[in-house]
Amino acid sequence: MKKFAPIVIASLVSAVVAIFGYRYLEGPKQILIRQAVPANFNTNEAQFSQSSTPVNFNLPPATLKSDGFVRASYLGTKAVVAIQAVSSGNYWRSDSRGSSSGSGVIIGSDGYIATNNHVIADGEKVNVTLNDQREFEATVVGKDPTTDLALLKIDAKDLPYLEFGNSDSVFLGEWVLAVGNPFRLQSTVTAGIVSAKGRNIQILSDAAGIESFIQTDAAVNPGNSGGALLNTNGELIGINTAIITYSGQYEGFSFAIPGNLAKKVLYDIRQFGSVQRGWLGVTIRPVDDEMAKQLKLTSVAGVYLETVIENSAADDAGLQPGDVIVSVNNMAINTTPEFMEQVGRRRPGDKLQIRYVRSGSEKTANVILSDQRFVAATLAHSAPEDVLIDLGIQARDLTITESSRLRTKGVMVESIQKGSIIDKTNMEAQYIITSVNDQPVESLEELVAEINRIDGTILLDGFYERFPGEYPYSFEKR
Repeated sequence: MKKFAPIVIASLVSAVVAIFGYRYLEGPKQILIRQAVPANFNTNEAQFSQSSTPVNFNLPPATLKSDGFVRASYLGTKAVVAIQAVSSGNYWRSDSRGSSSGSGVIIGSDGYIATNNHVIADGEKVNVTLNDQREFEATVVGKDPTTDLALLKIDAKDLPYLEFGNSDSVFLGEWVLAVGNPFRLQSTVTAGIVSAKGRNIQILSDAAGIESFIQTDAAVNPGNSGGALLNTNGELIGINTAIITYSGQYEGFSFAIPGNLAKKVLYDIRQFGSVQRGWLGVTIRPVDDEMAKQLKLTSVAGVYLETVIENSAADDAGLQPGDVIVSVNNMAINTTPEFMEQVGRRRPGDKLQIRYVRSGSEKTANVILSDQRFVAATLAHSAPEDVLIDLGIQARDLTITESSRLRTKGVMVESIQKGSIIDKTNMEAQYIITSVNDQPVESLEELVAEINRIDGTILLDGFYERFPGEYPYSFEKR
C-alpha cells in the first residue's frame, strides 16, 4: 500500500496545479442565472414640451464634446423612471399584494410621464422612482389599450424630460438606444439599430388595436416596458413595448410604439381625457403578389378596400370597394400597419389626401375623417359582420395566395378580443375556419350567414397553418 502512496500524492498535486493553471490562463467566468419571466412587454415614457430644445436641463461640459451615444445616454437616463404598479387581493382568506414593474419617460417638466398601459393596467397604486432616487405616487391621467399607452402625473416641477423626435424620419440601420429598468436594474442603456418599421406582431388584444412598431435589435428585457427608444440626438422616437422571446429574455427582437403615434395619443389623453381618433369607415386587407397582378398594380404595396361603410368618411369622399390606397398625405403606404398608424394619428375633422388605384388608374380623394363613435354605431346597426363583433373576432377571406398554398378556402381569424365568447374557447389568432356545424364555409359572407342561421351550440372546425391537425372550437350562441 505504501508503494502506491507517492503515486496518489503526485496525481493529486498534478490535478490541483492543472486546475489552478487553467483558471489563471482562462480568467474569471461569468455565471448567468436564467430565470423564466412571464411578461414579454417593455415599458416606455414620452414628453410633452413643444419647444425646439431637446431637454430642459443643462449638459455637463464633457458630454458636449462626446459622441451621440454618450450625450443621448446622459439625456435618457435623467428622464427615464422606474414604475411599480401595486395591486391588492384576498386569496385563501389572507391578504396578499402583487406588483408589476416597468419603466416610464418624463415628457413634461411638470411631471407628466408616459408608459405602457400593460405596465399599470392592474395596479391600484402606481409608484414612480426618479433617476435621483426621489419617490412619488402617480395619478393615472388616462389609458389607451388600442396602442398600449398610458399617461401618468406626479406632483413635481422642473423635471428633466425628453422631447419627441420625428419617428417618420427614422431609417433602417440607424443607431438607436433603449433606456429602461430591465430586471430592476435602474437606468440601463443598450444600443442597436432599427431593424424594421411598421411591424404588426398581434400582441394587442383590443380589436381596434394599432400595431405599427419600430423593430430594433437593442437589448430590451422585461422591465424595459414603457422606457425610451432614442436616436443619437437624444430625441424620443419610440416607447419600448414588447419583445419576441422563447426564453423569456432578450433574443434580439424588440418593438417600440412610434414616437409620432405616441405623442398624438398622449396629448389627446392630457387635453381631452381620452383618445380622439378619426375614422375612415372601411375594412381593409393587405395587397399580396397575386392581387397586385390581378389589379395591375406597379408594386406589391398598399391596402385593398374590402368594404366601404355607407355614409362614412370614405364613402363621402368617393372611395369604393376594390380601391387600393397607396398614399396618405404623401406618405407611401406599403403595408396595413403603416396605413393603420397614419389614420390612427388623426382626429375627427382632420383632412387626408389619399391616393388610390382604381381599374389601373391612380386617383386622389380628399377625406374628412368622421368621429369614431359615429362609425362604431353605424357598424353596430348595419354591418353584416355584426355577429362577429358580438363574438369578439375580426376575420377575413383567405387571399388567393393563401388559398393556393393551403389548398383550401376558408376564413382567417385575424384578432380575438380578450374576454370575448371566442376568447373563452382558447382559439388563437391565425385560425382558419373551414366549416360551421359541419357546413363548409369558403368566405366571410358564408361564415356570417351560417352563424346567424344557427341557434344554440355552434361548432367551428378549422386548422392552424403552423400546427398539424384539426382544431374544433364550440360555444353557445347568445
